[in-house]
Amino acid sequence: MMGIVFDIKRFAVHDGPGIRTTVFLKGCPLRCRWCHNPESMEASPCRLPKTYQVGTSTFTEMEAVGSEMSVEELMRELRKEKVFMEESGGGVTFSGGEPLFQPSFLKEMLVACKAERIHTVVDTSGYASSTALDSVIPFTDLFLFDLKIIDSELHLHWTGVGNSIILANFDRLISAGARVRVRIPLIPGLTVAVEENELGVDRVRTETPEPAHAGSGPPSVSASGNLDAMFNFLEPYRDRLDGIDLLPFHSTAAHKYERLGLHNEFKGHKSLSSDVLKSLREKYNR
Repeated sequence: MMGIVFDIKRFAVHDGPGIRTTVFLKGCPLRCRWCHNPESMEASPCRLPKTYQVGTSTFTEMEAVGSEMSVEELMRELRKEKVFMEESGGGVTFSGGEPLFQPSFLKEMLVACKAERIHTVVDTSGYASSTALDSVIPFTDLFLFDLKIIDSELHLHWTGVGNSIILANFDRLISAGARVRVRIPLIPGLTVAVEENELGVDRVRTETPEPAHAGSGPPSVSASGNLDAMFNFLEPYRDRLDGIDLLPFHSTAAHKYERLGLHNEFKGHKSLSSDVLKSLREKYNR
């Protein structure tokens, strides 16, 4: 069984409990306009220009993004940090892209990890077939489930897909008794409404570019109610969740868009201030 991996992040501490190795699988059905890993969207490996400078000379070379790996090849990489995983209560996290975009390879990797008593986490958008999701539930210790925008029309506009499948799969995981931790990105003016004077920056302009769905302008749904509506949706599940994380937007992926030649409409868009972030966490994570 072969899969396409575009990065391996060692000693990760924000992708689940303990010290972890995070494996980024290539391919994603979503096209989130703020994506931090735009190089992960296409399923196949690619080569991108990388520019570096030596003295006064500038050089450009092509760098591979994504490579095929077998289950055993990847397991050899993961075993290198196994002692740190065991001592810290950590393990392996599969992210992307969307890891369920490669369901067979993901399942085989999860099975291999569990055979070696390695704690497993799947970081997912939830946009996958029920068959793919069901196949990995028995071998996944924790799901990090991204919930971005509760309104399906607005979700379609900003990610390229509606959220009906995502919400159905969320309910499916909870009903199956899986451990689930929700992650909500806080993007000023999009997923959370904050006064501009609290940010010192302009809001995202929802009138450009062209919407993902044809024949109409951007949905006339305000960001002001997104978090309230999101937590209203989550309320019946609260007692069965492992937790809810409110994650601030950051623009550290700007250089990736430049390398890919993609328009970055969130270029220069700043994160919430620490005070605003703190107040939101206090309000919603009661």
